[in-house]
Amino acid sequence: MQKALLTMLAALVGAAVASSASGQSMNQSSLSPSIRKGNYNISARSAADIALPNPYLLDETFFKWPKGRPIGAISAIDMDRDGKSIWVFERCGTINSCIGSTVNPIMKFDDKGNLVKEFGAGLFVYPHGIFVDYENNIWVTDLQSNIDRAAGLTGEKPPAAPPGTPPNGATVRKFSPDGKLLMTLGTPGVMGSDKAHFSQPSDVVVNRNGDIFVADGHDTQPSNHRIIKFDRNGAYIKEWFACGTLPQDTLDCQHALAFDSQDRLFVANRGNNRIEIFDQEGKLLDELYTFGRVSGLFIDDNDILYAADSESDVMQLNAYVRGIHIGNARTGAVTAFLPDPQGNPAPWMPAGATNGAEGVAVARDGTIYVSKVVPAQLVRYVRKDSLPPK
Repeated sequence: MQKALLTMLAALVGAAVASSASGQSMNQSSLSPSIRKGNYNISARSAADIALPNPYLLDETFFKWPKGRPIGAISAIDMDRDGKSIWVFERCGTINSCIGSTVNPIMKFDDKGNLVKEFGAGLFVYPHGIFVDYENNIWVTDLQSNIDRAAGLTGEKPPAAPPGTPPNGATVRKFSPDGKLLMTLGTPGVMGSDKAHFSQPSDVVVNRNGDIFVADGHDTQPSNHRIIKFDRNGAYIKEWFACGTLPQDTLDCQHALAFDSQDRLFVANRGNNRIEIFDQEGKLLDELYTFGRVSGLFIDDNDILYAADSESDVMQLNAYVRGIHIGNARTGAVTAFLPDPQGNPAPWMPAGATNGAEGVAVARDGTIYVSKVVPAQLVRYVRKDSLPPK
């Protein structure tokens, strides 16, 4: 099925090119710069994906954001070990930077949506990934450096920190649940590709033994494309190529990480529209092609896999729609789909390269929590069958 889908996509790409050559494609010169070029009359979405049920209802009013504090982009969300509280790593009221901010980007909400804890002010550059380990410690990844600034998707580098600012960012940090800094991996402010440096670390997870796995790389240069394994004390063990077999793109191969009950490591290979599955020594076990262009991952105790797609669009021939795919981590079968309200970008509805569900986490009762970069937002989805009858 996976090979058949790829063959179909290749055929549709050829059709799109031929259509463009014959003058049947949309006039790109009339599109604004925010609209990607492509034939918007083509959709490679399968009948099986279209037929997926949506057993959830969207609730956009659950989280009680602090009054007077602008909400920034949130790519990072995870569940507390109590199975009901939610941790997020927010970008200090902006799209991509905490430089100069005095607000706390690490935030904990209870199961009523109330903010109950926050910390981390002044410690981060670009919040991106978060993980709550088996001892309820909080791990976060700081994507960029404040002095070695990576160019964004537009090619323009973001502003640097004020002169005299200590080097910061491009690190992975571990905190106690009360905000005490317990460990820093990487060299603050310095990007690199050796054992002591990261270049845009996107996510981190920790196994039951305490071993640490870092997804090192993102979607712009300079970027690595590796998974790095450390022991529980932060000592380097090994690393491996994150992009799987025959990648079309070596950028953004490791946007998010999650473990299943078999301790297999699932990697969101957003740059190649699939999920890689590795063992903990880096052996590639499988690849899943039916969950979209995955930005965020979560696997619950029953091996239900939740995959957040915030980037599907005409560049992938609209083979998937932005939202949350739900399936079985053991078999790879997809069982449900929660479409993002905005759907995929189109000339009549412009949107950025990223919008909609970027991060996903699921409570023990099945409630789904979603974080978004654009629009900056936290929402939840509740099962329709959990609501009282009208």
